[in-house]
Amino acid sequence: MRTNDLTNTVLAELREPRSYPAVTLVVPTHRTRPDRDQDPVRLRNVIAEASRRLSEDSGVPERVRQDVVGQLEQAEAETDLVYALDTLVVFAAPGEHQLWYLPRPASGERITISDTFLTRNLVAAKAQSRPYWVLTFSEERARLWSGSGEQLVEERREGFPIEQDKELPERQRIPRTGDYPSGYRDEAALQHLRAVDADLFKVLENEPRPLLVAGLPQGISALEDVGTHAARKALAYVPKGGLTDASASVVYEAIAPAREKLVRARAEGAVERLGNARGRKEFVAGLDEVWNAAQEGRLALLVVEEPYRQTARLTSGHLTPVPDDAADDDSGEVRDDIVDETVEAALSTEAEVVFVPDGALAEHGRIAGAVRYTWART
Repeated sequence: MRTNDLTNTVLAELREPRSYPAVTLVVPTHRTRPDRDQDPVRLRNVIAEASRRLSEDSGVPERVRQDVVGQLEQAEAETDLVYALDTLVVFAAPGEHQLWYLPRPASGERITISDTFLTRNLVAAKAQSRPYWVLTFSEERARLWSGSGEQLVEERREGFPIEQDKELPERQRIPRTGDYPSGYRDEAALQHLRAVDADLFKVLENEPRPLLVAGLPQGISALEDVGTHAARKALAYVPKGGLTDASASVVYEAIAPAREKLVRARAEGAVERLGNARGRKEFVAGLDEVWNAAQEGRLALLVVEEPYRQTARLTSGHLTPVPDDAADDDSGEVRDDIVDETVEAALSTEAEVVFVPDGALAEHGRIAGAVRYTWART
């Protein structure tokens, strides 16, 4: 599965307690050769290490161990690393396993054995690849696409894909008189656009996301004219036709410039909001201060430089950066995915999370936020 599949319902199901042991494997992967050639061996080694740990765990009965190891081996057999992105996450528990391909690099390999799955890598990848909708349409057909980062999948919901009704009376197919600069003078075509607008409104009402609309210029004008709901909520229009029968890759290539422009605008807006928060003294910066605000549920906005990764030691409720190879000791526990953990904590309290380019928060420790309220820390 990919980040497009990570709905709130799916995430809630993944977070439900499992019968011990619930195993989470995090394996960095590669998109291209020659680096990609090492990924199958790396996955096999991580599964072997997880199997070894299960064998040495006195709390795991033999039949349960065999079940979970079998789930891991089945997951390995089902993994298609030709389609790998930046990280592979494997979940396995008695009687179940799942594979997730993520478009976000992990800090390193990780094996977690607990009574729940570790979901923060999925959540951080989902936050980075902010979901969006794409509508491609013509006079006769409309398709809805669900996007997450560079992934694009056609959706079949709320009537989509929508075909123009070919059974309309002939009188509705006669061009109307008057000035119609859009070129959509056929009442049947306009009725089709009204249906598209109405069904798109239902989609946005049920699951609000940024919307990109792609079609011929005259079609876009007509949709704006007849649309009373969804069509006017588009954040960007892509004046390009011929996409109603195109593949996902062709549609993504067509909308990519518009999407990148929206991503830049959102990042710039987030940095500006941080400046405003600083003026109101509602600003936090640096890993320790931001992490604490996230844990306390005070963050309204979290802004993170996209490549930022940091290993940190937690001591008496505060974080100290440490090298990646640091280990737990008497002074505290080492967290090697603390940035993703902060993102997950922020999202769990309905904070907005925005990723910005490398260097955008250089003077603030690469991570900053705006808080809902402040208090004096001791």
